[in-house]
This record gives sequence, structure tokens and C-alpha cells, in this order.
Amino acid sequence: MEPPMEPSGGEQEPGAVRLLDLPWEDVLLPHVLSRVPLRQLLRLQRVSRAFRALVQLHLAGLRRFDAAQVGPQIPRAALAWLLRDAEGLQELALAPCHEWLSDDDLVPVLARNPQLRSVALAGCGQLSRRTLGALAEGCPRLQRLSLAHCDWVDGLALRGLADRCPALEELDLTACRQLKDEAIVYLAQRRGAGLRILSLAVNANVGDAAVQELARNCPELEHLDLTGCLRVGSDGVRTLAEYCPALRSLRVRHCHHVAEPSLSRLRKRGVDIDVEPPLHQALVLLQDMAGFAPFVNLQV
Repeated sequence: MEPPMEPSGGEQEPGAVRLLDLPWEDVLLPHVLSRVPLRQLLRLQRVSRAFRALVQLHLAGLRRFDAAQVGPQIPRAALAWLLRDAEGLQELALAPCHEWLSDDDLVPVLARNPQLRSVALAGCGQLSRRTLGALAEGCPRLQRLSLAHCDWVDGLALRGLADRCPALEELDLTACRQLKDEAIVYLAQRRGAGLRILSLAVNANVGDAAVQELARNCPELEHLDLTGCLRVGSDGVRTLAEYCPALRSLRVRHCHHVAEPSLSRLRKRGVDIDVEPPLHQALVLLQDMAGFAPFVNLQV
């Protein structure tokens, strides 16, 4: 049972200095509340009306909000209260709300926070194109976006994002299974020059046409995840090797049509690849590094 809320923040002994007597904006907000986890803030605001006002002032000035700090599950009412006054958010992560988060919950928050640069909505399957429309229209500085396992993301939704988010650098489209080559081609042509990190993992409808267009339009691409993209083959990987000099890592596990010859050029450049080379290739690499070739009986 919660203690009753006190009107002034608690009783005060003669000569004592209460926490709330310290300067709020100069001391309490930057040096105390900034170090208190969100879960504890929910408890602190129940102590008294004064503490509630202090917490609300702190929340209104948040630059980063990660619902995971509250816990693995967060009630809708708690999220609404925590974000109701926030107007300067730059980072927003809401994966723990994936079971119930809707457009009606999120769109007003996006509208109040045009400075957002990073938004993580992995697994939030109750959202729709309306959310991406709000992001595209109201958050022109968006740089990082995670939509992993959001089955509602389709080509039309992605098109609006590509048209209106010129600063986009990192995009996670893992298991957005409605996406096809055409949507990724459009993304590459519109936003490719700035993309550095992209995941298309577990998208069976994405193939070489999309990868080749990404390669030709994304010279700054550093990390590309194609895990489980069954239609991606060696042609796409060869194009990546030709056009993406900044590439540092490539994920092609379970891409059964990608052959080692198409990967070898990337390996020689030091690109981190998540599949091991064949045995004879591994021996050559070992010989190059160590200066000798170990004896291996290949007839065993």
C-alpha cells in the first residue's frame, strides 16, 4: 500500500535542510535526478506534491528515454505520464511496450519531439503506416531507426520515410517481411548516400536487385546484414565488393546462393564476414598470416 502523499515533501526538523530546499534547476535536476533510474522516479513522484512537481520538471527536459529502464513491461498509463511533458527528446526506445503500443499512444509523442534523432520500435507490431508518416513529417533530423520485426512496414510506408528523412544513417528492417526489392531500391536511390548501417535480415523477398542498387548508391555503407535473405546470391555480393569501399562487416549466414569466390575479395580487404571460408581457403589465409602451411590430410 502506497504511503499518503504529503503536501510539502515531509516534516522538517529545526535547522535541517531538506532536499527540496536545494536549487532545483542548478542542483537537483542536473546532478541528482539525472542519475535516478526511471523506475525510481515513478516511486519518487508519489512521495509528495513537491516531489511530483520536481519529477515532472525533470521529465519535461529529458533528452533520452528508454522504456527498458522502467522494466521488461511498462503499463500504458505509466508511459503516458512519463512522456506527457517531454518536448526535447533526441532518443526514444520503446521495445518493452511492443505488446500494446499503438499509433494513438506514439504519434502525439512524436509530434511534440521534432528533435528526435534515434527511435527504436523493435517488435511493436500494433503500429501502422501512420507512425512512420508522423516520423517522416515531424522528425526531419532522424538518424537511427529500428523497425525490426514490424510486419506492418511495407513499401509505401518505407517510401515516405525515404522521401522525408535526409539525415537517416542507420536503419533496421529485420524481418519486415512485406518489403520487396522495389522498396529497397527506392530507399537506396533516395537515401543511399548517407546510409552507414542497414539490416535486411530475414526478408525472403529481398534479392540481388536490391543489394546491387544498395551497392551502387551507398558508398558510405559500413555494416550490412543479409542474414536469411534466401534470394541474395553471389552477384549482389560481387557488386558490394566493387562499389562499397567503406564496408566493414557483412552478414550472409543462411544465404545459400552466396558462393565463396564472391566473398573472397571482401575477405582480402579485411571485411568481417559471418561465414567461415572453405577449408582450403582457411589454409591459404593461415599460410599468408603465419608464413607456413600446416600438414592436413585432405583424404581423411
